[in-house]
Amino acid sequence: MTSSDSAHTTGAHLLATTIKGLQQGLTGVPISTSITHIDEWYQLLQESGVPGLQDVARELGNLQSLISLKDKGFDGKSIGRSLSMLGAQMIQIASKADADSQANLSALGDLLIKAGGDLENHKPD
Repeated sequence: MTSSDSAHTTGAHLLATTIKGLQQGLTGVPISTSITHIDEWYQLLQESGVPGLQDVARELGNLQSLISLKDKGFDGKSIGRSLSMLGAQMIQIASKADADSQANLSALGDLLIKAGGDLENHKPD
């Protein structure tokens, strides 16, 4: 197996895991698990060397910073905007991806946009 094949396998597994987690809803995933997933995605995308994917990695870094501020309280609107941005980036990447990846990348993009919109529009109790 080449490093490219290994990265593809890792990416496909991470994609499936992320979609499954988001389908449970944002509150269904522990923060520590979210941070671990963000770290894994960040590493994979940074190592890709593809400029568009590195843009996504930068936004993931932003999201991780926002989530890591949990001791100071979450900024739902900022986290929502970041998730929506990531969703839009995923849909853009999906349009250029191979046929096997398109559906999952689009699904991930849709889930991120929905979760982002829910957070951006959430009114605190």
